[in-house]
Amino acid sequence: MENCRSNAVSRWVLSLQRAGRIVRRGNENNRVKIFRYVTKGTFDAYTWGLVESKQKFIGQVMTSKSPARSIEDVDATALTYAEVKMLAIGDTRIKEKMDLDIQVTKLKMLKSNHLAQQYEMQDKVRGYFPNKIKETRLYIDCLTADLPMLEAHPVKEDNFSMAIMGTVYTERKEAGKAIIAACRLMDDPGKEVELGEYRGFPMKLSFDGAKFKVTMKQNLSYTAELSNDVVGNVTRINNALEKIPESLQRHKENLDRLHKELESAKEEADRPFAQEQELAEKTARLAELNTTLDQTEKEADKSVEETIQDIPVQEGKGKPVLSDTKSSVLQTLRECKQLVPAQSGAEHVREGR
Repeated sequence: MENCRSNAVSRWVLSLQRAGRIVRRGNENNRVKIFRYVTKGTFDAYTWGLVESKQKFIGQVMTSKSPARSIEDVDATALTYAEVKMLAIGDTRIKEKMDLDIQVTKLKMLKSNHLAQQYEMQDKVRGYFPNKIKETRLYIDCLTADLPMLEAHPVKEDNFSMAIMGTVYTERKEAGKAIIAACRLMDDPGKEVELGEYRGFPMKLSFDGAKFKVTMKQNLSYTAELSNDVVGNVTRINNALEKIPESLQRHKENLDRLHKELESAKEEADRPFAQEQELAEKTARLAELNTTLDQTEKEADKSVEETIQDIPVQEGKGKPVLSDTKSSVLQTLRECKQLVPAQSGAEHVREGR
């Protein structure tokens, strides 16, 4: 099924309504082709440009990507009578004006995006990156301080030791049973209790309303969630501590990345708008064209007023007279002689006959 359209529409919604049954329920064709034809160098360019502007106006409302803080209705965008006349006679200034309108609008949007990005980078340079760098350095210092304690208490298959509620266990299974027993003895789930010690890290037991957790703390806290698996709980606690070297390396890499992003943000914050000169030139040219076209319109209006003033007017009536040789119908009727009543049974006759 094919549908061809050659005339432009003035409203964006009409371009959708034209599809009709083509894209809505009821179309029995598997594939549909819609062709739109435009004629180069005609009024189609202005009409489709107007539809484009309206679509962009709607797009500012429907998306959060636009940096615009306000939107302006474009329905008032229209050509004046003088501009239509000049367009009809082939005045190239109108086409240039329409092209500049589109280009200046695009450049202003690009500049708005550029400024929004600059403001964002400036905020990050002043606040976000310094805070993140400070926070990352603090994590690195704490992890660096906790690492020697972990290395001083290595885990061996034949040398396991975990203290639970004052009792030292050398078997993982027994230690796991003691942890589950401690969970059952908690009389206040909302309060942390001292559980014991493992690899030099004190352990605390807590309940968050869904799961029991064991937290080990030196300079930083390391948490492991518990389950009903006796041996698995011991493994989870050990894995939480074994991640310290990996976490330290990851934070060091993040610190390097943050420094690079900070330098990049500083460059972006100071980078000028690359098309500033082009925007200034086209804005100036557009203002010049608008002034010229306004002056042309005023001259056209003045010419029409002078033409109207040249039409003769009847004295005392303020009405134009189109010709001196023709009298009005009303004047002719007034000049006719009045009719007089005829005698009974006779035809109407003119007076004096």
